[in-house]
Amino acid sequence: MSVAIAPDRAQVERMVRSILERRGVGLLNGAPAVQAAPKVIVNISARHCHLTQDDVDVLFGAGYQLTEMKRLYQDTDFAANETVAVVGPRQRMIPGVRILGPCRKFSQVELAFTDAISLGIDVPVKLSGDIEGTPGCLLIGPKGSLVLPKGVIRAERHVHMGPRDAAYHGVQHLDRMNMRVESPCPSMLEGLLVRVHPDWKLEVHIDTDEANCCDLTHASRVELTRA
Repeated sequence: MSVAIAPDRAQVERMVRSILERRGVGLLNGAPAVQAAPKVIVNISARHCHLTQDDVDVLFGAGYQLTEMKRLYQDTDFAANETVAVVGPRQRMIPGVRILGPCRKFSQVELAFTDAISLGIDVPVKLSGDIEGTPGCLLIGPKGSLVLPKGVIRAERHVHMGPRDAAYHGVQHLDRMNMRVESPCPSMLEGLLVRVHPDWKLEVHIDTDEANCCDLTHASRVELTRA
């Protein structure tokens, strides 16, 4: 006759903790404690551009350094005091396009569809930095101008997050998520691109067209779910 040997208390504790951890639940002073859902910040990404230092030199003068107007939600970036005019075909222009710093290794202009229509540019939806095969434009600054041969895009809707937030939502870098917006114009925005970096906080970026479509300004609640 076989006899079942019961595991000791320490073994039982280890087994229970292991199961709870896999389900996203911790133990605090012997009582279950569910990890609180991280707060979702949604910011509207208005038209802006990123520039290389070489292009800053052309537009603002040799050796010019961008000056900080305000820090953005992501501590790695800031809105600069400096702006440029973006000119499209047939001399259509949008003045006062904000530069975001710090300088990057590539120059890029990010527009909403309505901006692009106004300029007469057929912009593709692209991940920031993916500028191969994209249209260009003319940039005009206070000291000079330059023809940007490529880099005009509509930035793909996306969500920044750190590793802890990614683990909570069960997603990885370049996965997709959906966002439900409860507002006077309730909407579901699908296919947000997940971007994970150790220095980032949880933040969704959508452009002005998308924000107007779902009336984000008057939203009462937003919720992220896996796609």
